[in-house]
Parts: sequence; C-alpha cells; structure tokens
Amino acid sequence: MDYNARVVLRHEVAPGLIILRVAPEGWPLPPFEPGQFAVLGLPGSAPRVAEADPENPPAPPHQWIRRAYSIASSSKQNEYLEFYLALVRSGALTPRLFRLHVGDRLWLSPRFSGMFTLRHVPADAHLVLVATGTGLAPYMSMLRTHLAESSQRRTAVIHGARYPSDLGYRNELEDMARRYRHLLYLPVVSRPQGSVPPWNGLVGHVQDVWRSGLIAEGWGFAPSPQHTHVFLCGNPAMIDEMVKLLAGEGYREHRKDVPGQVHLERYW
Repeated sequence: MDYNARVVLRHEVAPGLIILRVAPEGWPLPPFEPGQFAVLGLPGSAPRVAEADPENPPAPPHQWIRRAYSIASSSKQNEYLEFYLALVRSGALTPRLFRLHVGDRLWLSPRFSGMFTLRHVPADAHLVLVATGTGLAPYMSMLRTHLAESSQRRTAVIHGARYPSDLGYRNELEDMARRYRHLLYLPVVSRPQGSVPPWNGLVGHVQDVWRSGLIAEGWGFAPSPQHTHVFLCGNPAMIDEMVKLLAGEGYREHRKDVPGQVHLERYW
C-alpha cells in the first residue's frame, strides 16, 4: 500500500464532525452505486488530533490502518469522493483523518462495495430515509444522484442529531426541499437547549418523527409497506427500535432470500 489520493476539501460541520473530499492521484475513480462505501487508510505513523484518547498500545508506525466509510458524493461526480465523518476518540483511524488538511495525502481503495443501495427498490416505490448522525452520508449520495430524475417518487429524509449544529448538510437539504416538491426534509434534535440561534424545529428522536404523522401530512398520504421502502442508517439502537415499529405496521426487513421493504446499515 502507498498514498494514492489527496484531500481537496475539509469542512468542519461542528466539533467532532467533518466533511472530507478525497481525490485520486493519477488514476480514475471507478463507477459506484449511491449507498456504497469506500475504504480510507493512513499509516500508524500519521499524527492524531489532540482530542483523541491515548492509543494503547500505539499502532505500529509502518502498519496501514484502513476503515470503510459511506460515500456522500453523487455517483455522477467522478473527480472526488466525499465523506461525512464523526470523530471516534478511541478509534484508530478517525483521529488521524481529523488531522488531515487540504493537500495532505492518504490511501483510497480503488474498489467500492456495499448492498445498502436502491438496487432492490421498485422505481415507483416511495422512500423514507432515516438516519442518525453521519448515517446521513449514503442518503446524500442517493439524493444528489437521483433526486432530480425521480419526481414521481415521494422521498422523506428524517435526520436525527443531538444538537442543531450537528445537522450536517442541513442547508443543502433545505435547499433541495425548496427546489423539489417531492422531497420532505424532517430534521430532529434531542438536545436543543441553549442553541444559538434558538432551535424552533422538531425535538426528540427519529422514532418520534415516524410516529408523528408528519410524513403523511407532507405527502398527502401515509407511507405503507404496499408502496414505500424505508432505509435505516446509523445508531444500532435506533435501527432496532425502528425495525420493531415498522414490523408492527407490516413492514419486513429486506434479505437476499426474502425481499422486504426495510433496508439496514448499522454504523458501529
């Protein structure tokens, strides 16, 4: 392994949250499906941010550390890949990725993988995309790639975060919702107290938004397993609770051998 890519953008969304764009050096990005992931890597000798926990034992300096991250950029964009990353203070790689700046080099896998895509969703099915934290990343790729061409499909995005400042891509999603009437964006925060400016939006968790009936209000009809697929990405506890809620309404988890309307991607 060796360095084969470079950081072309680093944007801090909030403390512990960044958007990183990575461009290959001297090789073309292969095609990928929105929802898939790529692998990033840095050697153990790469520095870590000061906020990270002490590494015990320290990573061997010449050993490459690799981790998979969902791609947030459009599959029609072939100059770089975008990643939405949360700092894992005890992690091996994110404390090193957070030390990177524009122009710094890293390793990017030339192959992309993952089944958390729209491949098994009928073209006429409506979508509810539910995420917590950086679980929003694969949905950004789906929306950036397909939203403009899917006007017959209603899409709702429910994004949960602790604080309003943690709602990554909020401005872009609000702009999308204004431009495309078939998109409904429902951000929700669990800790709005003391936010500047004050938070006047939804408070609670994504499960509360699902129960609230806001999707039916926005769409003009309620989501149903007869015509709606639900994607769940992020905190495993959220996913487990949503799966139970959805099962009670007749939704079934999608599996290779048994098709269903619920698609899962646990982030840790």
